[in-house]
Amino acid sequence: MRTDNQSFLWDPPRDFILLGVSDRPWLELPLFVVLLGSYALAMLGNITIILVSRLDPQLQSPMYTFLRHLSFLDLCYTTTTVPQMLANMGGSRKTISYSGCTVQYAIFHWLGCTECVVLAAMALDRYMAICEPLRYTLVMHGPLCQQLVLVAWLSGFGNSLVQVVLTVQLPFCGQQVLNNFFCEVPAMIKLSCADTAINDTTLAVLVAFFVLVPLALILLSYGFIARAVLRIQSSKGRHKAFGTCSSHLVVVSLFYLPAIYMYLQPPSSYSQEQGKFISLFYSIITPTLNPFIYTLRNKDMKGALRRLLARVWRLCRR
Repeated sequence: MRTDNQSFLWDPPRDFILLGVSDRPWLELPLFVVLLGSYALAMLGNITIILVSRLDPQLQSPMYTFLRHLSFLDLCYTTTTVPQMLANMGGSRKTISYSGCTVQYAIFHWLGCTECVVLAAMALDRYMAICEPLRYTLVMHGPLCQQLVLVAWLSGFGNSLVQVVLTVQLPFCGQQVLNNFFCEVPAMIKLSCADTAINDTTLAVLVAFFVLVPLALILLSYGFIARAVLRIQSSKGRHKAFGTCSSHLVVVSLFYLPAIYMYLQPPSSYSQEQGKFISLFYSIITPTLNPFIYTLRNKDMKGALRRLLARVWRLCRR
């Protein structure tokens, strides 16, 4: 039977205190404005991509199926973290409940691993479109795309479930101050007062699998794509082929580089200040930039957006 002191050490806290992005109070108002604007842009941009690619009959190819899911993931990313941040910045209590914290890092890891697989599926789609154009419609058919998306969501959920089961068992010995602006597994492991070797190893193995395996598939796909593009005789053809892939490459870089830095090191040894900046980048900045990357560099998407706006304008004038 546990003593009262042992129960205190092992019982989870009711809530956590989030220190936020910066320890300088005068930065809170500018950060609040920037984050609110970024959140509004992320919501507007990603909802626009989902609606345009869903409603326009010319955007029903597999690439836009994956793009809709990517935009939905980015919507969920920002909604998981930013509203809590804004509420804490605007109020005197900068806390999050234990259950709310658990839900937050569970959803965040679910979305992150799902996005890794979706980005790999998008690279496969680009490989088939450029390297195997005659077999593209035969291979990349609707049911296969839906199966790839389902695998992405289920595998991400499985990883999140494992992380949650291990993390909720960690004792915090009464510690409630979380040096971050939201709850994520590395920060929770860092806060724990117990031996976290199993948590460190499991997180490193699973994240390495979900980051490095899809990344290897992406790099392999683009290796074949680069070889195929270099064989194209006309400069116009090479430019068009490169243009179809450049947006995806930029998004992959924005997503994977911070994720590799953040997670492919022992959570108990990473820098909290650097970790907060990296977390801010891939949880808020990247989802805000993605819609603009895909719309500004995609003629089909820009054309579909113009057609949708023209349709809305005609309806408003009636």
